[in-house]
Amino acid sequence: MTWEAGRRVRLTEDLAIGEAVTGEPGTSAAVVGFLSLGAGAEGTVERVDGELPESEGVREYQRLRALLDDYGHTMPTASRERLAGEITALEPEWAAHRERGALVTLRVRLDNGFVLDGVHQDVLAVL
Repeated sequence: MTWEAGRRVRLTEDLAIGEAVTGEPGTSAAVVGFLSLGAGAEGTVERVDGELPESEGVREYQRLRALLDDYGHTMPTASRERLAGEITALEPEWAAHRERGALVTLRVRLDNGFVLDGVHQDVLAVL
């Protein structure tokens, strides 16, 4: 998926942000809780960092995989096997793209005012 600024997103997991402490600086502080953002919090993408464009092979892999997943059960056996072979040939390029995709992070301004910077794309869903 291509992320872009302005897209509305929702957290898919609870995020623990940090500890709340009490006490004066330089003295023994006591932890009294922690800050957590719950799954379902919505916001807007402000910036995308590290995203690489999809190659033709990656787009073809996605198209063929969707075709097999959606209609494979209705295809003749020979056609289904040929399609599976084409997908297998594109898997190394797909795996390399997924590995590079792990570098994508986002800056998201949540509706409650919090800003998440450097959040990984896997904890967000598009609305």
